[in-house]
Amino acid sequence: MAKKLKPITKLKKELDAIFSTFVRLRDCTLNGEATCVTCGAVNHYKKMQNGHFMSRRHMSTRFEVMNTAVQCMGCNMYNQGMQYEMSKYLDKKYGAGTAEEMQFKSRQLGKIGRHDYEFYIALYKGLVKNLKEEKGLN
Repeated sequence: MAKKLKPITKLKKELDAIFSTFVRLRDCTLNGEATCVTCGAVNHYKKMQNGHFMSRRHMSTRFEVMNTAVQCMGCNMYNQGMQYEMSKYLDKKYGAGTAEEMQFKSRQLGKIGRHDYEFYIALYKGLVKNLKEEKGLN
């Protein structure tokens, strides 16, 4: 009997969750505190969010690490991601022109297939596991 494949929508949701955890862990301290890149609020990484410079609706940048950073709920959800401040942060962290590059990339066609979702889910699960071990978090 063939194994039933997960629907693409479930794979996307699973990748969204593990990618978000990765970004928040990547940017947190050893005690699990993360700082919002747009307002400076500090909270435990589990209470922060994965903010996107270019909206998640753009599949070509949805899972792009240089398009994401830790944000508090206020900045990410209630202030539309504070896009201008986020652009300044990305240019400072990754180099001048990064925000412009993300804007350009977001306009490219970005279709993600089943194999890609499965590959990235496995990749980020491993990275999350390593980061948690490195930082002594669970």
